[in-house]
This record gives sequence, C-alpha cells and structure tokens, in this order.
Amino acid sequence: MLAVTFCRDSRNRLSSVFATGHAGFAEHGEDIVCAAVSAILQAARLGLEGHARVQIEASQSSGELHLAWPETARDDAAVRAIVATAELSIEQIAAQYPTHVRFHRKTEPPA
Repeated sequence: MLAVTFCRDSRNRLSSVFATGHAGFAEHGEDIVCAAVSAILQAARLGLEGHARVQIEASQSSGELHLAWPETARDDAAVRAIVATAELSIEQIAAQYPTHVRFHRKTEPPA
C-alpha cells in the first residue's frame, strides 16, 4: 500500500507532503499506479524548485518521499497551484485504486 499525506498548517495552507510504501499494483518496474504517483510528486518538486524557485526541504529513499516548503512561500500563487494540483491528482488516483493508494489530509497543530 502506498500512503500519501498532504499536510496543512494552522492557517489551512498546504505545507508538506509525505509518501511512503509501494502501490503493489504490479511487479516492480511495471507498476503504473506507483509510477503515476511518483511522477506527480516529482513534478511538484520540480515545479516548486524550478518554477516557483522555492527552497524546499526534501528527503527521498526507496519507497519514501517527503517534501516541505517554507511558511514564507505558502501564500505564493505558483506554490499554491503546484501543490494543490498534486494533491488533487493524488486524491483522484487514490479514488481509482483504493486498495493500492491511501490518501490522507492532516492539519498541523499551531506552533
């Protein structure tokens, strides 16, 4: 199961995304569900870094990806569009493949 969590800060702005696991839809290298989620999250990372020019915190290893962007960038229109599109896309994939992708939303407590 691939679990993807989109986190919002106390002002309800998207602040980070965390993905862990594998979809298990098909064999490694043939799993279109895992590839779709990975492509969307990698595109979001590239958009944040290359288009919006945001310094993000990122960590990635096999079966795990975490992206977080600074509070100062969360109201930027480009940042909001990039991460909201990724969130909507992952939510739709999870709806189509509920036994392979679990989608979560989480609100962070105030600091």
